[in-house]
Amino acid sequence: MDADYEKKLQELKSKIKSYPDFPKPGILFWDIFSAIADGPTNKLLQSLLVQNIKAKFPEVQAVVGLESRGFLFSFSIAAELGIACLPVRKKGKLPGEVVAYKYELEYGSDVLEIQKNAVQPGLKCVIIDDLIATGGSITAATHLLKTCGADVIGCLLVIELTSLAGRQNIPKGIPVHSLLSYE
Repeated sequence: MDADYEKKLQELKSKIKSYPDFPKPGILFWDIFSAIADGPTNKLLQSLLVQNIKAKFPEVQAVVGLESRGFLFSFSIAAELGIACLPVRKKGKLPGEVVAYKYELEYGSDVLEIQKNAVQPGLKCVIIDDLIATGGSITAATHLLKTCGADVIGCLLVIELTSLAGRQNIPKGIPVHSLLSYE
C-alpha cells in the first residue's frame, strides 16, 4: 500500500494502549478499546478494515465476527459492503439450531457456535477479530465454518502478536492479514 496508508496505520498504532499484567501477571494486554473510544480513530480503523477487505478479498460474501471484540467490526464492515454479518459465539449464546465446534486451549477447552441456518454451502467468508495471539479461536472458527460448508477465504485482524506465532496455527491455504503487529 502507499505512504498515506502507512501514515494511517501509524495513527492507529499511536492510539492503542497496552496494560502489563492484565488479566493476570505476565500478560501484556493490547487494548483496542482505547483506539475506538476516539471518534476519528474509530472511523480510521473502520476505513482501513474495509479497504483491506476490498483489496484482499473482493469475492467475500459474509463477514464473520468472533466473540466478542470481532463483533465490534463485523457488523459495520458487512453493512458498508452490503454483505452478510455472521456472529460466532461461545456455547449457549445463540438461539435456534446451532452447529458447535469444541477446541482445546492451553488451559482447558471451549466451544464455539454459529446458527445453522446462517451459513449456506460455498459461502465465501472472511473472519474478523481484533487480535491474533495463539490462533486458537480463529482456527476453531475456521473449522466450524468449514463444517457448515462455508469457504473461509481469509482472516483480517487489527493486531497480531507475532511472538506467539498464532498465524502458523491457521489451516494452510487461508490467508491471514493484520493491520498492526507487536512482539
